[in-house]
Amino acid sequence: MALFAVLLVLLMLFLMGPRLDRWYLPVLTLVAAAVFTVRELRVAGPFVDLRVLGGNVPLILTYLRQLLAYTTSYAFLYGYTQWLEQGRGLSASTAGLALLPLSVAALTVSTLTGRREAVRGKLLVGSALQIAGCAALLPVGAGSPVWLLLAVGALLGIPQGLLGLAGQTALYRQADPERIGSAAGLLRTFMYLGALGASAATAAFFPHRADTGGLHGLALFMLAGSALLLAITLPDRSLARLTPQPRQASGKA
Repeated sequence: MALFAVLLVLLMLFLMGPRLDRWYLPVLTLVAAAVFTVRELRVAGPFVDLRVLGGNVPLILTYLRQLLAYTTSYAFLYGYTQWLEQGRGLSASTAGLALLPLSVAALTVSTLTGRREAVRGKLLVGSALQIAGCAALLPVGAGSPVWLLLAVGALLGIPQGLLGLAGQTALYRQADPERIGSAAGLLRTFMYLGALGASAATAAFFPHRADTGGLHGLALFMLAGSALLLAITLPDRSLARLTPQPRQASGKA
């Protein structure tokens, strides 16, 4: 646990203020990651069970998609909220209300599509809508009407619901059944890593205050991550095989 904490602290210190004179931080991060990996693979009760990754490329891609999806989701949540208050001039309570469409859209999509196991379709549609939502942030400014601010949140809420469901479904079909608990925990870990990355990105683009220029820079960062998410999803043929098994009809004649 201590090694994992050291790894994250070193990484965050660099990401929150990347400069050439701090080159030693990513080097130390890599060293800590290597030592942590060796240690986790050797002990009987690892803090993070890395054995679930062993040769399972589709599962590794699922973790990568989780990281990218939640980096964008949290970057929007952190950055947009700050900008609504400091860049747009809304009060804290009004800024909170402006984010309601995000939650409503995510909850609605999760409810409507939760029983459908079209993993590839959810990932593709979610990635495309996340790209559209990030692009919609680029024309947003201090004088933007309230309806536009609400619409952007609603648009980005849809992929939040789709991508979260798709990631969980993919994991339960890709992971070794005997290690499903560890695999699910690792999926959650990658979500938290996305939150950490989003926090670092928000600090980098809003060094002093959340102005419109910083919001647009953050939107481009989110756009790049969303495009990468779509790029690694399109060629992943393993997703097409993640289909529900047909149910056997039961009952007495």
